[in-house]
Amino acid sequence: MTFCLGITVDQGLVGIADTRVVAGNECLTARKTATYQGPGFAFFVMNSGLRSARDKILLHFEEAFAQDTMSRDRLFKVVNLYAKQVRRVSEEDGEALRNAELSFNAHSLIGGQMSGDSTHKLFLIYPEGNWVEIGPDTPYQIIGASGFGKPILERSLTPDDSMLYAFKVGILAFDATRLCAADVDFPMDVLLYTRGSFEIVEKRYQRDDLREISDWWQERMREAVHDLPAEWVEAAFPACVSP
Repeated sequence: MTFCLGITVDQGLVGIADTRVVAGNECLTARKTATYQGPGFAFFVMNSGLRSARDKILLHFEEAFAQDTMSRDRLFKVVNLYAKQVRRVSEEDGEALRNAELSFNAHSLIGGQMSGDSTHKLFLIYPEGNWVEIGPDTPYQIIGASGFGKPILERSLTPDDSMLYAFKVGILAFDATRLCAADVDFPMDVLLYTRGSFEIVEKRYQRDDLREISDWWQERMREAVHDLPAEWVEAAFPACVSP
């Protein structure tokens, strides 16, 4: 499984991805992100699904992007170009994967800004090659193990939050996922893009880097449970039982 999270707020974009790859009985560490930047453009790609499909899609995409200079003014054109490579690899490898009882499950997140874009964008690309733009109503998307980190994002994140706040919430979503999903773990790769900067900041965090935050959050949650309004709960307990 994979955990890749993309967040879009008014100030910019936050991307968070784990690096655990499970191959048979082996656990490997490998990047699930790729970044591309140059004069007047900057964007990142995050992937979940079969590693072999991801690598092949990216190779075809990088070749196509280098040749197709007409796609460099708007990010949706880059997404269209990428989606063509998804469909191409699906056609090339889909039957062989099905024969091996595997599915072509390449989901991707692409975020960034091109010279013709008035602001940054974030897109989700499906294995079929179709895509949707992530908007302000739900300013995030998780591919891979999506269920464990979703509650904190749903309760806490709004489009007008700062990138720093979004990053903190993203860390908590990652922490919840790696605790519950055995195939999601550190190191954690982080991508930060500030609106109009055309520059992506990349950072990798190890387990010890975020141990204090994880421990603090766990203790704070326990304290919050103790502080919950509980009159209606306590009424369910006999007088001789301490809640």
